[in-house]
Amino acid sequence: MSRVTEIRYVGYGVEDFDTEAAFYANVWGLEPVAQSESEGWFKAPGHDEHHVVALRKADANRIDVIALAASTSADVDALCAKVKVAGCRIVSEPAALATPGGGYGFRFFSPDGLLLEISSDVARGTMRQLARWEGLPAKISHIVLHSPDHQAFVRFFVDVLGFKVSDWLGDFMCFLRCNSAHHRIAILPGPPCLNHVAYDMPSIDDMMRGAHRLKLKGIPIGWGPGRHTAGNNAFSYFVTPGGFVTEYTAELDEVDFENHQPKVHPPAPLIMDQWGIGTGGPQTLPHAVPNPGLFATAGA
Repeated sequence: MSRVTEIRYVGYGVEDFDTEAAFYANVWGLEPVAQSESEGWFKAPGHDEHHVVALRKADANRIDVIALAASTSADVDALCAKVKVAGCRIVSEPAALATPGGGYGFRFFSPDGLLLEISSDVARGTMRQLARWEGLPAKISHIVLHSPDHQAFVRFFVDVLGFKVSDWLGDFMCFLRCNSAHHRIAILPGPPCLNHVAYDMPSIDDMMRGAHRLKLKGIPIGWGPGRHTAGNNAFSYFVTPGGFVTEYTAELDEVDFENHQPKVHPPAPLIMDQWGIGTGGPQTLPHAVPNPGLFATAGA
């Protein structure tokens, strides 16, 4: 069955392009792969995905696109057909992509109005083995989204895009996998928008060293350090200059994609954070608001 297999990148529109670009290049630990006065693309040094962040100078801070991967061009075509049957609006039909890295893909609006892209055959970038204590991100780990009908959005990811449910936190947060990682997408109730983007660190030591680098740059931990129960991953959350929540994470569980059976974790402080020693919490991070430009492409 054709399905999504991985996350590629997140594209942001930002009011202060220079400051946000400097954050990703000089603070967060990404590497520029292409840049102009008003656009930039950045890769994670520990993986060969061409880029994991795209920035565009914009009139408002917003999510432009969330890009996902499929294995082949035939899978891209098949997923486009499924998305059409599900009633989603296609923004661009499957074709060669003009973005850096190229590839073959299509774009569409999710049922909530977020722009999604699914692609294959994107050029691979360089990568290197990260040394312990570098404190640099290897790749995107997962993305968490809000939806005004989170149960329906979960069904969309499962029935249309081929994800599987890994776990629930109560009945309000669902963790979804598209490969052996415990989750690549998680969904919460709320207005249609991004909650956060998490980046895999090679170890807990690297997560902590990365947090130390951000502290020295004047960016405090918004929540953490801690360890979740669903996925068992360690975490530290931060906020970019543009107000987007980012996370360093480590030791996310690997599961059997086909056969892992979901659990329901009862919400409780020591379920949200098994260590219970971190600063802040979800309530200290930016509150969810509808993403500007729902059902509108960048610049529209």
